[in-house]
This record gives sequence, structure tokens and C-alpha cells, in this order.
Amino acid sequence: MTGYEVTAPRLRCVLPFEAEPAEVPLLRKAAAAQLDQWGMREAAEEAELLVTELATNVIKHVGEGTSATLILELQRERLRVEVHDKSREIPSLRTTDCDEECGRGLHLLAALAVDWGTVLSAAGKSVWCEVSLDQRSNCRRVERAVGALEKYRADYPATAVDGRSKAVLLEQSAVELIADLLHWTAARGQDPDDVLDRAQTHYEFETAAA
Repeated sequence: MTGYEVTAPRLRCVLPFEAEPAEVPLLRKAAAAQLDQWGMREAAEEAELLVTELATNVIKHVGEGTSATLILELQRERLRVEVHDKSREIPSLRTTDCDEECGRGLHLLAALAVDWGTVLSAAGKSVWCEVSLDQRSNCRRVERAVGALEKYRADYPATAVDGRSKAVLLEQSAVELIADLLHWTAARGQDPDDVLDRAQTHYEFETAAA
């Protein structure tokens, strides 16, 4: 990363970076540290996932070494994550997938984020995602998980099929989704076991705090 700026009192953090694989973990750590400073530690896991996918998308589809900028901004009950680059090519769910074995790319993030989109500018474009900071996190997480699982297996309606209940179908989808996420993690050079441990720790922390 080539620079760092925090603009007050808007709670807006600007992080210029070079689109290189080695920069991605640095961006994740910087995003987590900034959220911790803002007292938003509970949003760090989601933010790191969004940052990873958006930065990796620049590397893959704009080019390694491209100058880009990560922006974190608190907007009422949402955290907005933006990545700006100099390309005017609009990403889509289809073009941002790495392949069938690697995972679902932005398909997963589209389910995890409250909303996402692309904005064109004279200098290029920005791709943004928003994470809800609503304190009623347990209900929100369960509802979001059900929505993600139903979208994940859109070709298998989440209703009784061949004697299988909706609950059974969602459980099967959850196992396959977790497996795909582990493939996605490994493809980006991370340790799947470490990610599972972090997810378990995060879950236990939230459960104890509830």
C-alpha cells in the first residue's frame, strides 16, 4: 500500500494500493484495524471477505500492478466498502467467477452483502458493497444465510422435493457452500483450516455476547 488517509468526522478511510497478490492480506489487515478503531469489530470478518474479493477482482480483470484505491465509509447503520480502479469495464456475476471448481466469486458476496453495484466515472469505475451494522445480528445472519443458501442452489427449489424437506435441502446446500468457500480460500493462498478456526471463534464470540 502506498498511502493511508482517514478523513474525520465522516469516518471515511482511504487506502491506495497496487493490485498485487501480496497487497491483498495487507488490505484485509488494514480494514480490520480501521474497523476496530471505529469500534466496529463485529463487521471485520465480512469486511475482510469483501475487501479480498474486490481487490482480487482488480488483479484478475484489470491487471497486476494496476493502481487502485480501497475506501471504507460508515453510513448510518451500514459499512460501505469501495474499490476504485482505472478500468471502465463493468463486472458481472458471470465474469467475476474464477471457475466452477474455485467457487462462486461475487455470487457469494452478493449474498453476504446487503447490496453491491458499480459506478462509472471519468477516471474509471468503483465497485462497492455494503454490510449492515444492525445490532440485531443473530436474526439478520440467519435470514441472510437462508437467502444465500436458496440462491446458491437455485436449480434445487427450497421446498419439499422427492420427499426431502426444505430443512434437509438447506442443510445439504450449507455443506456444499462451505466446501466451495474452502476451495475459494485455498485458491487465494489462504489456509482453509485457519479460516474455519476463525469462523468458529467468531461464532463463539457472537454467541457468548448475545
